[in-house]
Amino acid sequence: MKQNFEQCYRKTPAWLSKKLHRRKLLKSAAGASAVVASFPISAVSEDLLHKFKRDLVQREWQTLDAVQQHLLPSSASGPGAKEINACLYLYLLVYEQPTDKEEVSFIFQGVEWLNGYTEKRFSRTFVALNNEEKQQVLIGISRSTAGKSWLNMMILNIYEAMLSPPSYGGNPEGIGWQWLEHQMGFPLPEKGKRYYELPARSTVAKTASVIPTKDITAGAKKHKPYSGTDKA
Repeated sequence: MKQNFEQCYRKTPAWLSKKLHRRKLLKSAAGASAVVASFPISAVSEDLLHKFKRDLVQREWQTLDAVQQHLLPSSASGPGAKEINACLYLYLLVYEQPTDKEEVSFIFQGVEWLNGYTEKRFSRTFVALNNEEKQQVLIGISRSTAGKSWLNMMILNIYEAMLSPPSYGGNPEGIGWQWLEHQMGFPLPEKGKRYYELPARSTVAKTASVIPTKDITAGAKKHKPYSGTDKA
């Protein structure tokens, strides 16, 4: 008999444990304050954005987007998952980076299980729930090791989207850095120099076609701190 998501992940996967250790480093970085300097701006290609928007109508990506926005909602005090492009960051993680197949499978198995849980409890998918119901569902799944692991992974990707250079798809125009008054490292990676594209680590060139991106790193400018009224 085929095991369900909870049965398959009674223990946190080893690969996720390693990623969660990196989350501690990201939390430390998020707490570090410094003067925000000028920085290059990068963006993904129009072609890739079109593919993302097309796929965002699919149930799986609608669910992932809704979960992320619930975990980090937009507010006057700071940007939310929507403003930091958390879902786009995750989309690139799945389709552009050489992400392990087990990790990708874990993401989508978790989505299917989550919607099964909500349909059994509320007769609706996660996206159709109100905020209170979504909160109840996420608390409910967090009581299992599988659910807790899946939510931790979602939170980790939100952290990464907020703190990564914009060339990875999240943190548009450094909005996360501005909010946290975080001093980013230099030099910032551009397309062709991202960590998974470096010769010693890259498998992308041999195994996948790379969608070209625009280089708009010229014209760097300073940005005022996030005020809650800024638009991403």
